[in-house]
Amino acid sequence: MSDESIPGLSAEDGLTWRRVFNHLAILVAFLTVWEMLTVTGIADELLYPRPTLIIYSFYSLFIDQGIVWRHLWITMATVLSGFVVGTILGISLAVVAGLSETARRYMKPYIIVLEATPRIAIGPLMLAWLGFGFEAKLAIVTLVCFFAPFINTLTGFLSADEDQIELMRSLGASKWQILTKAMVPDAMPLIMAGIRLAMASALGGALVAEFISSNEGMGVLLNNLAAVLQMSAAFAALLTLTVLGFFLYRIMESLESWIIFWHHDDSMRRVARKRQTYWSKL
Repeated sequence: MSDESIPGLSAEDGLTWRRVFNHLAILVAFLTVWEMLTVTGIADELLYPRPTLIIYSFYSLFIDQGIVWRHLWITMATVLSGFVVGTILGISLAVVAGLSETARRYMKPYIIVLEATPRIAIGPLMLAWLGFGFEAKLAIVTLVCFFAPFINTLTGFLSADEDQIELMRSLGASKWQILTKAMVPDAMPLIMAGIRLAMASALGGALVAEFISSNEGMGVLLNNLAAVLQMSAAFAALLTLTVLGFFLYRIMESLESWIIFWHHDDSMRRVARKRQTYWSKL
């Protein structure tokens, strides 16, 4: 029986479910081959643990021993704190630079120099300045999350429709009205793209910070497990970070779809239905 013959299931839903099934089939086939390679000794089980052992390691890390929760919480606190601080700082400075040519001229060389400096090379300096605590990790993640919002916001402001701005000025609009009614809406797609990139970079920045300046966190846990060749647990920790990064990215995608709904057909239709329902009740 095809998906389209199921009552209440549209052709689009049926296509979605078939795609999900195909991806699951590929995953199961891959894991089966991996399992057979390790069981038969073709792949070294010490370095490439069996998928069944990795699944058991998930149970051990999350339920039996429960050691992953504290590390996960510390990493998430670092990611979210650095993301918020870096994004706010980047957007704020970009607004200033976008509105003032003088500020942009003086900021530009310092931003370029800071951007050209490898982030990991700044890590030891952060340790010397701020110590091995949370502050150093926060500074590193903030630095990682700063540039994408700054560059995208500034690009969006400089790409604003000049004709629209001149028209608003001729009609007596204030600088605040021009900023909020013309420049920000035009720049929002680029701003949200920068914020999404910052979130995608935040997890990696937090792990790098934990590798060099911490004694707890998912980066430390992963490093310690790999150092003692507990590879199944290390793979489980790595997959945990993969799933975490995936969900953070999808959350940002959903937030983008909600904020700039006019750039997404599904969101536009949803907003239109809500407004139609609202006006029909008046």
